[in-house]
Amino acid sequence: MKRLGLLCFFVLILTGVCGAQTPKVSAPAEIAIHAGKVLDVRTGNYLKDQIIWIEGDRIKAIGKALDISSQLPTGAKVIDLSNATVLPGLIDCHTHLTYTPYMSGPAGLHVSYPRQALIGAHNARVTLEAGFTTVRNVGANGYSDIALRDAIRAGDVPGPRILASGPALSITGGHADENFLAPQFNFSSDGVADGVNGVTVKVRENIKFGADVIKFMATGGVLSEGDNPALTQYSPEEMKAIIDTAHGLGRKVAAHAHGALGIKNAVLAGVDSIEHGSYINEEDIQLMKQHGTYLVPTLYLGDWLMENLTTLGLSPNMIEKAKIVLPLARQNIAVAFKEGVKVAFGTDAAVYPHGLNAHEFAVMVKLGLSPLQSIQAATVNAADLLGWTDRVGTLEPGKFADIIAIDGDPLADVHLLENVRFVMKGGEVVKNQ
Repeated sequence: MKRLGLLCFFVLILTGVCGAQTPKVSAPAEIAIHAGKVLDVRTGNYLKDQIIWIEGDRIKAIGKALDISSQLPTGAKVIDLSNATVLPGLIDCHTHLTYTPYMSGPAGLHVSYPRQALIGAHNARVTLEAGFTTVRNVGANGYSDIALRDAIRAGDVPGPRILASGPALSITGGHADENFLAPQFNFSSDGVADGVNGVTVKVRENIKFGADVIKFMATGGVLSEGDNPALTQYSPEEMKAIIDTAHGLGRKVAAHAHGALGIKNAVLAGVDSIEHGSYINEEDIQLMKQHGTYLVPTLYLGDWLMENLTTLGLSPNMIEKAKIVLPLARQNIAVAFKEGVKVAFGTDAAVYPHGLNAHEFAVMVKLGLSPLQSIQAATVNAADLLGWTDRVGTLEPGKFADIIAIDGDPLADVHLLENVRFVMKGGEVVKNQ
């Protein structure tokens, strides 16, 4: 009886302590951003002297300062961006947060999957501070990008919203396989799958482990050993199995595709986006326009990579491919831009250091897009490709309060987007200079 009494006593004590520590549910935070100019990314018009009223992680209202100010609750926090240009948070549809440029060659064999996840935590913070509040991560070993996504969602580490693919699907010996090891190691990368049945199982497995999007290698690549970027890898039947399985389970599909035939086969199989598109030809362009397929060109990497080819530990084969493919890509993608293929912004960050993502804008403009079109690629178009038009891509009531600010007019000089001075993600200020 004494033991029972003591037990009851301790239970009562613990109940009181737990009750005392239960956090109170507070009202959503109210924030008002006073913006000198807000760029309407749909029209290219500037709205002057605006208040963006934020409640919790969402935009509650946006309008003229005179109209909104009187509606704000007492005690709302005001952030003064009256001398700045305000835009929606930017979206990068092609990142590899868990990789660095120095992991592309044999040196990458020394980096474990847990280490890659920790590398990703650093790169996620750098990317967010550069103004990219949402990214699509299209390829990571060991589901490390899914772990990173979940850690960001839980508030453990800062970073952008992530749609993660997990391991990219590859044929044996293909662009996402590991081709630097000798046969006695008997190793295949975790995205390797062959045949219709094999790729169907792999797509289901990736989704089982949390993939938001599926990525597969339709052709060879540049930064891989021994394959040819111009040649197809998966067959049309395998591509269709990948895409149909993913779409049936509610996931969009991105295809790494340099070669023209690989692009054609992926588009005909129903892919949502073509990544890179280096050898894109007239037939590919017309097919993509007919099917509404997005092109995600990754262009700035050509500048950075050519300047640093000899410092990254790449193999002679990889260096030779880069010198051939990257100049051709710019010529062909300029034609695709001119002919009106739908474009979503993507960088392949990891081929060059993360945080330089916004350098992509100037190359897109150099190849024929207007500054507004390049910004639309990273906002409204990217949101459409991701299937997130209800939450990101524009500054509108009901959408996430993902907001950036810069000095000057990005429609006159897109280089200004390389120096973001203010970043907010979901109503939380990440950077304020």
